[in-house]
Amino acid sequence: MRGIPKIILDRLQKLEPEASFSGVLPKIRSSSGSLYYIKLGSPSEVEQYAGEAESLKVICSAAPGLAPKLLAFEVLEDGVPLFISEYKDIGSLSSSAADVLARRLATELHSADSIPSSEKFGFKIATYCGATRLSNGIFDRWDECYSAMIGDLLSQLERRGKYEKLCRKGEVVKEEVIPKLLGKYSSNIFSSVLNGRAITGSLKVHPVVLHGDLWLAYYALQSGNAGVDKATGQPIIFDPASYYGHNEADLSIARIFGGFPQSFFDKYHECLPKSEPVGQYNLRMDLYELFHYLNHTLLFGGHYGSSAEKKMDTLIRALPTL
Repeated sequence: MRGIPKIILDRLQKLEPEASFSGVLPKIRSSSGSLYYIKLGSPSEVEQYAGEAESLKVICSAAPGLAPKLLAFEVLEDGVPLFISEYKDIGSLSSSAADVLARRLATELHSADSIPSSEKFGFKIATYCGATRLSNGIFDRWDECYSAMIGDLLSQLERRGKYEKLCRKGEVVKEEVIPKLLGKYSSNIFSSVLNGRAITGSLKVHPVVLHGDLWLAYYALQSGNAGVDKATGQPIIFDPASYYGHNEADLSIARIFGGFPQSFFDKYHECLPKSEPVGQYNLRMDLYELFHYLNHTLLFGGHYGSSAEKKMDTLIRALPTL
C-alpha cells in the first residue's frame, strides 16, 4: 500500500474491503486482480471532472462496457476532485473492432430505446471538449440546442477579439441556417427543396446519448479517444463530452481526422440509416463538423479558423435550397 494516498486507499477499500492495493497513480491494482484508473485534480478542475464522470455514467447506462465504468467521483473536503474508474489498457482500433464499434453506437448508444422517453436535448451540467468549457443546458428542440452550442463557441471566440469576420458568418449560420436545416426536426413533417423540386416527408429525431468528441487520427497510432480493450479485443471509447442530441452529430469529428475506416461509417448506417431528408445529409455533417472546427479554432487557432469559415460559406450558399 506504500505510496498510495490514504484518501484513495479509503475509497478503494470501500470498493474492495478485503483487498490490498499497489501501484502508482493513475493505475492501481488490487490483490483480486482488478485495475483502477484514479486521478486527483485541483479545485479549478472540479467542473471538468464532474462532466467526464456524468458523461461516462450515461454512456455506460446506454451501452454497458463501451466505455470505462465510473466507480466513484467526489469532491474532497479541500475542494480537490477524486475520480475512480475501471482501468483499460487500450490499443489501436482495428478495422474489425471499428465495425463492432459502429454497430454498438448505432444499436445501443444512439438508440432512443436506451434512454427514458422523457429525456430532452442537451446536458444538465457543463462538460469540456478538450480544454473548452461547454455550458450546455436542457432544450425541447434539437435546433435550439445546437444553436446554443454554436453560440457558446462563437461567444468564446468573440471574447478573443480577433475573429470578427468568422463570428459574423457564424451568426448567419446560427440565425438562418440552423433553423432551416435542423428546425424541421421539431415536427414530424418536413418540406424542402432538393435538386430544384419540392419534397415533403415524415421526420422524427429523438435525443440519444452522444460521446461528443469521438475522433481518431490517421497520422498517429493511439491518437484519439477510441480503441480496443487489450484484455478483450472489444472496442472502447473514453474522454467523452456527452450530451443528448441527433445521432449523426456524433459522426462529425470522426470524419475530420481520417482515423476511422470507411467501413465504420458504412456499418453504422447499415444499422442506423441516415436521417431524412437523406439528400441533406452532407450539409448536416458540414454543420456538425463546424462545431469542432470552431472548438479547434479556440484551442489551437491556425488553419482551423479558415476551415470553419469554409464550412460556413458552404452552409450559407445552401440557404436558398433549405
